[in-house]
Amino acid sequence: MSKRPIYDLIPSEINNFCETNSLKDHVFSQINKWFFKKKEPNLTHWDKTSKQTREFLEENFEFKLPKIAWNGLSSDGTRKFLIGLTDSNTVEAVAIPAKDRLTLCISSQVGCAIGCTFCHTGTQGLTRNLTTAEIVGQFLAVSKWLIDNVNKESRLTNIVFMGQGEPLHNFENVKRAISLFIHPDGIGLSKTKVTLSTSGLANQIEKWDDFPDINIAISLHAVRNDLRSKLMPINKAHDLERLFRALKTIPVKASRRITYEYLLIDNLNDAIEDINGLCDLLVRKESKINIIPFNEYPGSEYKRPSNEKVAWFQNELHDRGYTCTVRVTKGDDILAACGQLKTEFEKLNVWDGERVSPKAYSPIKS
Repeated sequence: MSKRPIYDLIPSEINNFCETNSLKDHVFSQINKWFFKKKEPNLTHWDKTSKQTREFLEENFEFKLPKIAWNGLSSDGTRKFLIGLTDSNTVEAVAIPAKDRLTLCISSQVGCAIGCTFCHTGTQGLTRNLTTAEIVGQFLAVSKWLIDNVNKESRLTNIVFMGQGEPLHNFENVKRAISLFIHPDGIGLSKTKVTLSTSGLANQIEKWDDFPDINIAISLHAVRNDLRSKLMPINKAHDLERLFRALKTIPVKASRRITYEYLLIDNLNDAIEDINGLCDLLVRKESKINIIPFNEYPGSEYKRPSNEKVAWFQNELHDRGYTCTVRVTKGDDILAACGQLKTEFEKLNVWDGERVSPKAYSPIKS
């Protein structure tokens, strides 16, 4: 019988297991201390725990983390990680440094079924959902790698579900992973430090009350259904009218707003009419607009607008009273920026689920 990954369980389930099997009270705290706080995926360091108890846990659970199959460092400090899974699939995660935080952009699926025409991942198609353990494992594996290889004080402070996949397509596993991320007996991040970005699945957004209280970001990108359907085929089933009806069911708290991500593409959605449309759609006090200048990748049909056009677009929204930021492009030189993630590692036959062959994996822009 295959053992269940310990990272697949939320704290209440781990506690129930300990109680059901009459394990001493400190065993639960040891699991929390070593696996989630210290990111140490084995039992060899445990103190005050008998050999018999450790063997019992090893008989019931798998403690291995996903493998870091490859990593690449951008000139701006962004680091992309290729995460190797046990079935020979791979996903990518990106650690993005800023002045006061270190954010990990994580994936929720192997590939993606949404098929956005501006997204490199969308050209990959969907292979499968990630398990809860694989989602949580990305955070823990990257954390441990940074501690072991960069700085023992390295600490990931934020999580964004903006990697490969549509998180709300993998609703239950993502929900469980978030519960573990923010639970004080799990990884213990603040709920304000976790953001989920969705392409706008209205039927899943309507179940947002089932989710832990985290931030939500909507990939909007266009204010007309015809253009949004061209960019995001999902809009044909979840059009703007249906999307915004669903969003009205989300309680917007005074301290937080819904973020609307707007991918700015040269000569496509960057005109004054698009600004007017945004103002018609979005309530100022409840909205934050995050402009994302398009990040080009090999084979893309779209182009990045000029810096002057980006600044003009932002200033027009500011002048109308909207909170509007521009996402700084990071990791572009290693295809780690927004919309550039695509794993082709398995196609190179260099990852077999356990090891990397001497073949190089180097997704550097040509």
